[in-house]
Amino acid sequence: MSSTTHGLGGLKYDPSKKARAPEWNVFFALIGIIVIFEVIGRVFMADSFLFNTRENVSSLFNEQRLQIIILQVSITGIIALGVTQVIISGGIDLSSGSVVGATAMIAMSFAQVAMVNGNPNPKAIFGELGWVDLPVIVPVLVGLGCGLVAGLVNGALVAYTKIPPFIATLGMMVTARGIAKWWSKGNPISFPTESYAAIGKGMMPVVIFVGLAILFHLIMTYTRYGKHCYAVGSNEAATRMSGINVDRTKVLIYVIAGLLSALAAVVLSSKNLTAQAGMGVMYELDAIAMAVIGGVSLQGGRGSILGTVLGALIFGVIISGFTFLKLDAYYQEMVKGVIIVAAVVLDQWRQKGRARG
Repeated sequence: MSSTTHGLGGLKYDPSKKARAPEWNVFFALIGIIVIFEVIGRVFMADSFLFNTRENVSSLFNEQRLQIIILQVSITGIIALGVTQVIISGGIDLSSGSVVGATAMIAMSFAQVAMVNGNPNPKAIFGELGWVDLPVIVPVLVGLGCGLVAGLVNGALVAYTKIPPFIATLGMMVTARGIAKWWSKGNPISFPTESYAAIGKGMMPVVIFVGLAILFHLIMTYTRYGKHCYAVGSNEAATRMSGINVDRTKVLIYVIAGLLSALAAVVLSSKNLTAQAGMGVMYELDAIAMAVIGGVSLQGGRGSILGTVLGALIFGVIISGFTFLKLDAYYQEMVKGVIIVAAVVLDQWRQKGRARG
């Protein structure tokens, strides 16, 4: 039978009208973009975007390009995991990029070595105090502490002063960027310990990103926190009436986002072996774009961690594809701007489609 009757109202269930999970649409878009770059490469460049074309290499795929695609979005992807939760709850976080810059500077200053090439480290921020060659847990905890404070401030402002999340996190964005520049008077901080440098070495950023994505997928799907997050974003008034502490939930969401931004800063500074005040510029917009491309609604209440991961992959494929086509970096920046705007427009279309349905 094509349909069955349910309930006293005689309603019929039609399997053909069952909605497909939105993540499938994102996945098909990812495959389509890869196919487009593959066709362009084959036709105009006599080369392959995805597959290996070198005779002296036996692998089927271009493993180096695949690694680059995943690696270049992994750090921003960590931020996007937190941004996803904020947007699902009906908020926005514009401070994550600046929190990355401030956290990188502060954490790296606690991760410096005492000696460089047999001489005392001339750039050691706390060399006179002897706070060098510290165990790796110290700079990591200091960095996470910075993210915790930023998240608490953001969450408290949004939850208890009732000012719009846009304004609250915009203020944190400006403040954190100022802290990043003030911390070392604008000078970069370098020479980390080997144990700190190992955090971002090789494919470790990808491992951290994938591990966190799995963790938060399970949290958002199966825990009370995840259900509360969706409930707040869907209907805050109804959520309050149901007895859920909305204010506490909002603070927790922004704290988690701040911690993930701080962790991204630790990984980024470790990977680059240096910290600079300009780190993380525009990362917040990239993270928001990844989430929205992945199906997270800017209206709140809809989206998933899996969708954000797929959105991050789309972002990475597009950037890598333009590099493959040998487009200059400034063209890539223009395209990223178009992607961000297109992601928001796509979200609006999705909302109108649901309203009509």
